[in-house]
Amino acid sequence: MHNYAKPMLRDGALQGKTILLTGGGSGLGKSMARYFLELGAKVCIASRSFERLQQAADELSAATGGEVLPLACDVRDYAAVEGLLQQVLDKFGSVDVLVNNAAGNFISPTERLSNRAFDTVVDIVLKGSYNCTLALGKHWIANNQPAAVLSIVTTYAWTGSGYVVPSACAKAGVLAMTRSLAVEWAKYGIRFHAIAPGPFPTEGAWSRLIPPGMEDQFDLTKRVPLRRAGDHQELANLAAYLVSDFGTYLNGEVVTIDGGEWLQGAGEFSALDAVPQSMWDQIQSQMKKQAKS
Repeated sequence: MHNYAKPMLRDGALQGKTILLTGGGSGLGKSMARYFLELGAKVCIASRSFERLQQAADELSAATGGEVLPLACDVRDYAAVEGLLQQVLDKFGSVDVLVNNAAGNFISPTERLSNRAFDTVVDIVLKGSYNCTLALGKHWIANNQPAAVLSIVTTYAWTGSGYVVPSACAKAGVLAMTRSLAVEWAKYGIRFHAIAPGPFPTEGAWSRLIPPGMEDQFDLTKRVPLRRAGDHQELANLAAYLVSDFGTYLNGEVVTIDGGEWLQGAGEFSALDAVPQSMWDQIQSQMKKQAKS
């Protein structure tokens, strides 16, 4: 096992904390939930599909011995989110951390989208995140309770990206909310962070975002300078640090964890990485000749 695939924080680093994590039944959400539990936290995982949640909760509890509460909730419905919060309070007595992880995305030329398709993504990602943040924030402020909010965004939240425009709009909104409330609610002891992951393959998710037959053109190892995809434990390590008491002087930060992918794409001449060494020899020789003439 590579060191980057190993747990980072000391045992018990999240002992005594209760974490509410949306979209926790699969993928990166499930991986984060598992590590939170290993570090001693109590975790509520929430999404619309209770069957998947229950299965994930059983697996997580068996693997970690931790206490997992699966609750079905449509985060697009503010009243449902308030109900979710009350159920967590009834079970655990308090909640210390919110992780906005619920997401939806698909690829499409924007002119082919209906307004309903746009709504589907924006409502889950942006509306769901502000519903959860507002409901828990009001509770924390009323009870004078310090807390932390971590939102999972994406690197194209600040660059934009064609063919995933609803997601880009929604994630940009979540990032703006993170930075705005980091300032406004710091006086209440509530801090905000965001993580912008690059390629972290998850079952099903990445296959839906790569056109059939174009796997070679979208080879993750070619798009990332480190020439590999991320390991779920790497992201879980970062998430656990940010929501732990070790990260309390960090506030309003978005941490990119993508192996340098977006910087490679942003660089004007980054594609020159494909030039072979023999050609560089020719180019260098030609430049020397021009310099002498």
